[in-house]
Amino acid sequence: MKLFKTITLFTLFSLFLSSIAFGAGLEDKVIERTLKNGMKILIVERHTSPTVALWIRYKVGSVNELSSERGVAHMLEHMLFKGSKTVGTRNYAAEKPVLAEIEKTAQALMAEKLKRDKADKTLISSLSAKLASLEAKENTYVIPNEFSQIYERNGGLTLNAFTAKDTTAYMVNLPSNKLELWAVMESDRMRNAVLRQFYTERNVVMEERRRSYDSEPSGKLWEDFLAAAFVAHPYGQPTIGWASDIENLSRTKAESFLHRFYAPNNAVVAVIGDINPEKTMKLMEKYFASIPPGNDVKPVATVEPRQPGEKRVEVIGDAEPEFLVGFHKPAIATPDDYVFDVIDMILADGRTSRLYKKLVVEQQLAAEVSTFTAPGNIYPGLFIISATPRNPHTVGETEAAIYEEIERLKKEPVSRKELDKVLNNLEADEIRSMGSNGGLAYRLTEYEATAGTWRYLVDHRKKVAKVTPEDVMRVARKYLTEENRTVGFITKREASR
Repeated sequence: MKLFKTITLFTLFSLFLSSIAFGAGLEDKVIERTLKNGMKILIVERHTSPTVALWIRYKVGSVNELSSERGVAHMLEHMLFKGSKTVGTRNYAAEKPVLAEIEKTAQALMAEKLKRDKADKTLISSLSAKLASLEAKENTYVIPNEFSQIYERNGGLTLNAFTAKDTTAYMVNLPSNKLELWAVMESDRMRNAVLRQFYTERNVVMEERRRSYDSEPSGKLWEDFLAAAFVAHPYGQPTIGWASDIENLSRTKAESFLHRFYAPNNAVVAVIGDINPEKTMKLMEKYFASIPPGNDVKPVATVEPRQPGEKRVEVIGDAEPEFLVGFHKPAIATPDDYVFDVIDMILADGRTSRLYKKLVVEQQLAAEVSTFTAPGNIYPGLFIISATPRNPHTVGETEAAIYEEIERLKKEPVSRKELDKVLNNLEADEIRSMGSNGGLAYRLTEYEATAGTWRYLVDHRKKVAKVTPEDVMRVARKYLTEENRTVGFITKREASR
């Protein structure tokens, strides 16, 4: 056991030193190329293991949806694992007309249901039965999960995807000798995706919504909290969509969104690991360069109006109390955003941070406390403080203690010692995040897509280092105000009686 521990510590120390050296020269190690169709490629050669992390992040998310297509980006996250014209099907030529008939029937069914109390119930029943029969016929052509299984048979790990407000990402880790397999699979998915079993999967998403939001008080609080904070900007809309949005999503809408935006000109690709950069670029050219570009993602024109006063949202449910307070803040890479990064770390980064020390350790008002920026970064979002009151203390006590620390930020200059700790913690966080190929791929694609350049990762610490105690006081006074905040909390059902 002692020998294992010694080896482990030595390995971790070696990784720590290599990460420092790597972080220091990151700008020299990232190879950046753009294909003729606009696809951005970021390559980093790292021979720490015979593996490669592969990410495709599209610069499109739920913030880019029209009101008639809310939830479609999240729906596509599910659908793009269904395969293509060659993957996931036994006979696409035979499957294709069945898919067309399914869509025609589903469109008619949705149109009739939208008549609500004037709808023909007999027609709805007939169309529902026809749709079920057609879906059963389609299933005879489908090879379930073939896309994922191909990766798994070839050593793929952490195959996954996520949809956010600003972006959508697809990722996998593979043995480095399977890089060409990835290029074949992902270029085929980008060019030839087939949204098969759409309405079956839509039911899965409806159940996900019921489980995670409609019947879950913390999920309901998050949705209502954002909806209250953003009355105009689409950041206030749920990424998964409201229930009625999902019910009225069609494959036609999803295909339109897919073909408009999930294209190389809106994609950032990261290839990080045990690879040869020159050979990698040849693969990118071979498999991706001929894919035609789609529509450029246009900036959201809507600007959230200035909040005229505090908003409060209460959710009553069978759950322990929770508390959220969010303050409107600027977008990523703006001058005051760097100050918020400092405020974030001063308040809740680690056990010696101000809020953790006061609420959790000293006064034991809360079981946990955290700070973060949400729901997106490209447009002005929220600086959020979250806390879970510790029984028998109340939401009100926790809220009051948080506001005391906010007022302290406004009145007392932050010490040089605290600012130095912020920089040290920031450096440690960056080293940890870049220690894995996947962690680096996440960050490079995230900042390229949201901040406009992956070099934000290089410049960030330099910008934070320039933040002064006066900047912290100024930003706290400007943004962390009563009229600029939205408060949300859960009240346990019996306590509300």
